[in-house]
Amino acid sequence: MAITLAELEVGQEIGRSFVDVTRLDLVKYAGASGDFNPIHWNEAFARSVDLPGVIAHGMFTMGSAVQVVTDWIGDPSAVVDYQTRFTRPVVVEDTTAEPGSAGATVEVVGVVGAVDQDNSTARIDLTVTAGGQKVLVKAQAVVRIW
Repeated sequence: MAITLAELEVGQEIGRSFVDVTRLDLVKYAGASGDFNPIHWNEAFARSVDLPGVIAHGMFTMGSAVQVVTDWIGDPSAVVDYQTRFTRPVVVEDTTAEPGSAGATVEVVGVVGAVDQDNSTARIDLTVTAGGQKVLVKAQAVVRIW
């Protein structure tokens, strides 16, 4: 079913997701992105630079968050702009002794923030948290709706 601008209201929830993150996910992301900074996989190193432990890549978190928007709109190419600010790291605990367990869970809630009839777009505001703390702020995606 196609989404129309007429059916959207500011404040309307478009979706929510829970993204379980493991250290294996971070290693896979490092391989795909080429970002092998040890803060994303080495506990001792991360702590030696005053981090609370291994942290997820910011772009991994950002990419995981926008998935709520692309799932809702049904076409990733409809996202014409996406921006955020990183506020807190997502600390990913070591769960290698517990296969299938998440080292962190990122919760994402998307709501319509604005509708622009003239440009056939809607701004989707994302609330992104981990461990009860906002990890992204001003996370906003603009989607074109035809």
